[in-house]
Amino acid sequence: MILSHRHRFIFLKMRKTAGTSIEIALSKFCGPEDIITPLEPQDQAIRDRLGYPGPQNHLKKPGEYGAGDIWRLVRGRRRQVRYWDHIGAKQLRRHVSPEIWNSYYKFCFERNPWDKVVSYYHYIRDFHARGGGKSVPDSIEEFVECGWAGQVSDFDRYTIDDSLAVDHVGRYENLNTELGEIARRLNLPESLTLPSAKVGIRKQSGSLSNTLAPAVREKIREMFSREIRMFGFRFEDAR
Repeated sequence: MILSHRHRFIFLKMRKTAGTSIEIALSKFCGPEDIITPLEPQDQAIRDRLGYPGPQNHLKKPGEYGAGDIWRLVRGRRRQVRYWDHIGAKQLRRHVSPEIWNSYYKFCFERNPWDKVVSYYHYIRDFHARGGGKSVPDSIEEFVECGWAGQVSDFDRYTIDDSLAVDHVGRYENLNTELGEIARRLNLPESLTLPSAKVGIRKQSGSLSNTLAPAVREKIREMFSREIRMFGFRFEDAR
């Protein structure tokens, strides 16, 4: 997540939508008062190599600590986080003034749910193969059937009470065009150039028509019915 006072925007980071790459690219234009949340170490290394600002202003100030925060600080000896990478609109709105929330340009990206689920499946399997997380179902059919796929739904992150809470939801499928329009909308001094973060995980194995059986497609349709209604996603348009 990035909240830029310099350019008056809020970027909410959704999953499997090039969010990390977009976040790194936007960091370039941030000033010292802007809020930038941490990345995973390998992604922060990319941002460091580019010389862009890193995590800043995302921690709670001591005066904001409650009893639970103090207990966690003593136990973990770490300062407590106020803003995090995948913070949703509802949580973020509690931490900013109405003037900021109502006047800053708020945006995020969303992705065709069938494509998003397949991408998430390969990401999770790769993460588990590298020793992280719990055991993952062997097939995408099991992955969807047991409910894992539903974890990548971000609908509740960019809506509040089922109503859109941001000014713009860009389509991942039109990423380059969307980024050009956003750069112009924010009056950035130059275009957004995305680094290659979290790439190379998904194995290209043909079209989704061959990857997803009809029953699996319908299960995904049910899981992501709210996104499909709001944005008109179709399986036929998935990559």
